[in-house]
Amino acid sequence: MNNYQQYPSRLLENAVSQFSRLPGIGRKTALRLVLHLLRQETADVEQLASALTTMKREVKRCRVCHNISDQEVCPICSDQRRDQTTVCVVENIQDVMAIENTQQYHGLYHVLGGVISPMDGIGPNDLEIGSLVERVGEGSVQEVILALSPTMEGDTTNFFIYRKLAPFTELRISVIARGVSVGDELEYADEVTLGRSILNRTKFEGS
Repeated sequence: MNNYQQYPSRLLENAVSQFSRLPGIGRKTALRLVLHLLRQETADVEQLASALTTMKREVKRCRVCHNISDQEVCPICSDQRRDQTTVCVVENIQDVMAIENTQQYHGLYHVLGGVISPMDGIGPNDLEIGSLVERVGEGSVQEVILALSPTMEGDTTNFFIYRKLAPFTELRISVIARGVSVGDELEYADEVTLGRSILNRTKFEGS
């Protein structure tokens, strides 16, 4: 039986197909979501569609740290109350949110946009490592905290960044404590564990 025969409407099938392209959404879940939207007022559905379209068109990447922002410079980078001498290096936007939720860190961030993963075709040039080196080269950064997930890819990326920053002899390079279990993704760590990992960070030895 082909797909269109499983649905009473081609329009319904098309909507289900679009929703099922989202990560973690199978066709059964997609169908439930679409049927839910069908039961809503047209204005509510249009508001959802408008919010998604506006987000896609207008959301920006902070030109300093590459976090998502409504402005050219994100609120964290522009907040002069934060420690401007410390930069926490993370893999993605979710990690920024996870660390911010701990309320234990008050410095700045640098979002790499991923980790080095040859199996996935991601190399150093695909990440925001060069811009991190440029930030450090400006001279105001005194400490870089490597806060990548404790996976093989995360450790590889840590070491690569360490080698790139090695010429800055006055720079302190630290890594979050291994309170986060090896192999775990940073964004899924509980707030207490993650907060302690930041506070108990240690010097990165490059080994």
